[in-house]
Amino acid sequence: MLGIAYAIGGAGGGGGKGGLGALFPIMIMFVIFYFLLIRPQQKRSQNTRMMQENLRKGDRVLFCGGMYGKILNIKGSVVSIEIAEKIKVDVQRNAIAGQVKEE
Repeated sequence: MLGIAYAIGGAGGGGGKGGLGALFPIMIMFVIFYFLLIRPQQKRSQNTRMMQENLRKGDRVLFCGGMYGKILNIKGSVVSIEIAEKIKVDVQRNAIAGQVKEE
């Protein structure tokens, strides 16, 4: 019985550094997640937003659904796009995934 009491009493002696020492690994994980996940997603979102704001008539674009087209007209958040000869569709500006560079 004395050995069991000694073992239980010895385990409680290391509780003095539980405060900041326990938070340090969590802070390190948050910093890693920020630089690996959050920050790149914010940059990608900002680049997409800037591309959508700088669209001009005549630009070739790619929709989120995978179709290509040429911008005919822009009125606010609605963009008129020609996807084939004499076929025009109106889409929201945020439905445009990217701008296609002419080669």
